[in-house]
Amino acid sequence: MYRYLITTFRTPQFDPSVIDAHYAFLDDLRQRGKLELAGPFTDKSGGAYLIKADSLEEAEAIAFSDPVHTSKSSIVTVYEWNAK
Repeated sequence: MYRYLITTFRTPQFDPSVIDAHYAFLDDLRQRGKLELAGPFTDKSGGAYLIKADSLEEAEAIAFSDPVHTSKSSIVTVYEWNAK
């Protein structure tokens, strides 16, 4: 398993109604043992979360199914992170 840092930055089309679906998505990842950390940025520009996945492709598939991404409310980027 590798760690992947996922950043989400709000777009001008950000829809606040997607927040509940985003948190439900994160809760599901947590229950499945994929999510390590998550939280919003204090400046309200977006947030980040740290997941475990077997490959970059799996991490991207997870991240790009996030409701903030599918609704075009946020730009989602995935980084393989060698955190210690």
